[in-house]
Amino acid sequence: MFSELKFPVPWGHVAAKAWGPSEGHPVLCLHGWLDNANTFDKLIPLLPRGCYYVAMDFSGHGLSSHRPAGCPYHFLDYVTDVRRVAAALQWRRFTLMGHSMGGAVAGMFCFLYPEMVDKLILLESLGFLLAPEDTEAWLKSKRRVIDRLLSLEAKQQTPKARSPEAALQRLLEANSHLTAEGGAILLQRGATETPAGLVYNRDMRARTQSREFLTVEQCVKLLQKIQDRVLIIISQDGLLVPHNLPSRNHFVKALQEAFESNLKEHIQLAEVPGSHFVHLNEPEVVSGIISNFLTAQNTRARL
Repeated sequence: MFSELKFPVPWGHVAAKAWGPSEGHPVLCLHGWLDNANTFDKLIPLLPRGCYYVAMDFSGHGLSSHRPAGCPYHFLDYVTDVRRVAAALQWRRFTLMGHSMGGAVAGMFCFLYPEMVDKLILLESLGFLLAPEDTEAWLKSKRRVIDRLLSLEAKQQTPKARSPEAALQRLLEANSHLTAEGGAILLQRGATETPAGLVYNRDMRARTQSREFLTVEQCVKLLQKIQDRVLIIISQDGLLVPHNLPSRNHFVKALQEAFESNLKEHIQLAEVPGSHFVHLNEPEVVSGIISNFLTAQNTRARL
């Protein structure tokens, strides 16, 4: 069983759902890009029951309020969402678990507030957004953010209503790693029923976010700031395996080599069978690894 939570913010609220005893060890769970808190629905019931798990919807996702008119979605704003929720919960130190983009948000939060995080769990994420190969690609990505925001504002389109079947089909077409069951679970929190049909809850502006890119050297230095242990789970058929990242092989390989040579004392890297959504499609594949990591005592000295 879970309970629904709402945290007031200046533009509305951040929504979340919680499992377990509120006095248990706090674990904040962060979903991926354009997903929502339901991404953890099948995983959390398999994890240690003594923890208090809170899965939040980022602004513009799930049941959380959209950002004010005229505002783009900057990556650092998602990190700020985490800080706001932690403050509302009065958590001084907690575990972070993030999937995909949520892992990058969790990683950045750890770099900015290392004293607040005791363990970091990254699902199909290295804790960073991968840097473009060259300066021109970086400039194009920034220009795209501005142009798409202005284009959306000019169109002022009403969100499209779909039948439940069509809404699910559209979601699955956009996410080839999702199963029909996983898609239906995300859709329960990711769409609202109207007289005309289901309307996706996510803010269209969230489709284009202004990202914070890092170099390999920056990643290694920032990882060294994390005061405790890190678990990274990569799926064999996910988005971070070499054959799925042909243009970024060098980045991933260099970062994994850095993990093994400089940071293996407190970083555990696990490769599992499954897709990008293995935690939702086949949670039993990762639940044991995560449970052992959550219950293990930290042995690394505080920095």
